[in-house]
Amino acid sequence: MGNNARMEFTREPPRDAPRDVVVLGSTGSIGTQAADIIRRNRGRFRVTGLAAGGGNPALLASQAVEFGAEVVAVAGQARADDLRRAIQAEAGRAAPRRAGQLPKILTGPEAIAEVAAWPCDVVLNGVTGAVGLAATLAAIDAGRVLALANKESLIMGGPLVAGRAAPGQIVPVDSEHSALAQCLRGGRAQEVRRLVVTASGGPFLHRSRDELADVTPEQALAHPTWSMGPVITVNSATLVNKGLELIEAHLLFGIGFADIEVVVHRQSVVHSMVEFADGSTIAQASPPDMRIPIALALAWPDRVPDAASPVDWTRSHTWTFEPLDEEAFPAVGLAREVGTAGGTAPAVYNAANEVCVDAFLTGRLRFPGIIDTVARVVSEHDASAPGVVTLEDVLAADGWARRRARELTGTGGRR
Repeated sequence: MGNNARMEFTREPPRDAPRDVVVLGSTGSIGTQAADIIRRNRGRFRVTGLAAGGGNPALLASQAVEFGAEVVAVAGQARADDLRRAIQAEAGRAAPRRAGQLPKILTGPEAIAEVAAWPCDVVLNGVTGAVGLAATLAAIDAGRVLALANKESLIMGGPLVAGRAAPGQIVPVDSEHSALAQCLRGGRAQEVRRLVVTASGGPFLHRSRDELADVTPEQALAHPTWSMGPVITVNSATLVNKGLELIEAHLLFGIGFADIEVVVHRQSVVHSMVEFADGSTIAQASPPDMRIPIALALAWPDRVPDAASPVDWTRSHTWTFEPLDEEAFPAVGLAREVGTAGGTAPAVYNAANEVCVDAFLTGRLRFPGIIDTVARVVSEHDASAPGVVTLEDVLAADGWARRRARELTGTGGRR
């Protein structure tokens, strides 16, 4: 892995003019929290573009009118008319507006990537899943700062994304990687000994593998700390999310897999830590509120005052840390293997997992079968990675892994 995607930590003076922001996935959890930050800091941020899948045209229209977006994209072509009507209705309720002031509407599978390249300062990629890769590449190629919440695009793209990104162009939004970026400000690169990524442990902490056999989707979706979408929540239950974050940390910060640890921290207050050569460890702590890392990514390298409430130091707190049970939760070890293999192996891991999570949520696969099936797909993947990974290589590996996972889960007819 080259150095191009690694974060740099030089400070720049705060900007007087507001930053123009494009929000991808604006109706999802990340997008709505970003909207809250922007709403409360209109002097610092200005929305120029929005994009979403199209499942909630009313919310997307409301955001477009409220923030005066220049362009709005919806991935589903069939949703275009719904969105257009919703924007016109919302604009009529908000205030009299000339037709020319309404945003340009883009539709279709390429629309989100087109908005990712729209003129702006920062692109927040908060879409879910592998579909975010095209938008990530579009934002990077357009020279935008990429506030990255879509970890899958970095996992899939790996060397491809890193090779296109300028130093410091990618700023992480995941709470763990945001924490690492903040902790790394506390020392020079040559002083870093290891990264420590924390995990809540999900809803099944301390269960054995046998005790996970009869887990239901309802149980897997009951996360003890965070409120997230279904795929991310199941990934937290299997700890696939920590596997993805392990690979992402390697790609973002250029630290070898042997020097990245995962520890269980049930309270989700310490989001990650960096251990330095002298034996000291710097930790980043804050309540589990994604508005803090989102705000930091939008304003990087500056902080946004009162992005969220801090830890209440007038109360007693008990924070615990414990090793990860990799026998019950083998997803992290498997991710370490595919990350070390490199090439298109991480794309296969990610794609197979998305299919297996869908199969689990629809009652076609038992909970332990998610990682078992992902491991089988990974083992069948041709590990002879090309010297230079292209977009075509990534998409081919992604497509193959999805087809094979569907065959293994009996969901071949599902798309």
